[in-house]
This record gives sequence, structure tokens and C-alpha cells, in this order.
Amino acid sequence: MDRRAYAAVLALPGIALGAVGLLHPHHLSYATADRWFTLHLPGLFVFPLVGVALAALVGRRTDPVAWLVRLAAYTYATCYTALDVVSGIAAGWVTRELGPGVPRPDEVRLLFRLGTPLGEVGSWALVVTVVVLLADQLRRHGLRAAGGVLLLPGAWLVHTDHIFAPGGVAGTVLLGLGTAALALARPAERVTRTLPPATTG
Repeated sequence: MDRRAYAAVLALPGIALGAVGLLHPHHLSYATADRWFTLHLPGLFVFPLVGVALAALVGRRTDPVAWLVRLAAYTYATCYTALDVVSGIAAGWVTRELGPGVPRPDEVRLLFRLGTPLGEVGSWALVVTVVVLLADQLRRHGLRAAGGVLLLPGAWLVHTDHIFAPGGVAGTVLLGLGTAALALARPAERVTRTLPPATTG
């Protein structure tokens, strides 16, 4: 795959989450519950892909730094998916099913009490992922990897604002752009072709 196309593919999860964030309600109530629930369904599949894209940047390396990036990205993907399921899908569905005019019951508050700490672990794991990855890529590729610095504010904004607009939207988009920048920083792989031995007639 062409490097630019590969970079675009790796950027897509973050940018897609930014688009979803523009529609994400800031508060859960009966009036917003249907949209809250519906938007978190695709999130179930897209949130982990941000971690997959970041882990892909270490390629097939087997050194400790590469495994640390993979482990941190996996922790982010797992815990943030749990947040999406509990505080997004479950809380939105329960609130919608309760009907209009019903105050948020303790059961929904308990869902957030479960989901929020899981999301906190996931967002800190995302911060660790980008810090370790960026340091590694700058060491390996020098200034070519400078665009990856976008990952730092991106991960921090997701940590503080989730995907809520405007901060969270900016954060996810920066994650996508920073991931693409690091993909473009990698030198093109050289393909060595083995020619068949010449034959004599």
C-alpha cells in the first residue's frame, strides 16, 4: 500500500471519532438519550482502532519499547471500549427506556460510577502510548517524526474532554493527524528483487 494511503487509513479512526463528537450530547437526559445511545454503537468498533493504529506504527518489532506501546494501546482500547459500553450504550439505553419526565435513577448513576473510572484508566493508557511512541519515533526518525507531536495535545484533550466538542473533537482529530504524520515519517521500505540466474544457451 502507498505510504500516503496507509497514513490516511491510520488517521481515519481519530478523525471519525471527531466527526461523531460534533454530534455527541454534552448531557444525558431523556431528550438526548436516543442520540447518546445511537452514537456510542459505532464507537464500540472505532474507539479500539485508535489504539490499533498507534500500535501499527511499531511494525513487527519485538523490542521492549514496541511491546510497551502495544500493551499501553491495548489497555486504552480495552478500558475505553468498556467506558463506551457502560456509560454510553447501557446508560443511554436505560435512560431512553425509562421514558420522559423520569428523574435519573440511582441505577443510571451507578453505571457512570462504573464506566468513568474505566475510561480514566483508558485515557491515561492512551497518554502513555503516545508519549512512549513519540519518543521512540523521534529517536529513530529525527525531525521527520516532528508531526507526531500532535499526538500529545490530542491524547491530553481526550483524557480531559472525552470526545465532547470542542476539546474532545480537537483531541481525536489531532490523534488522527499525529498518527498519519508518524506513518509518513517512516522511510519507504526497500524491496529487493531476486533475479533468476542467467542461462546460457
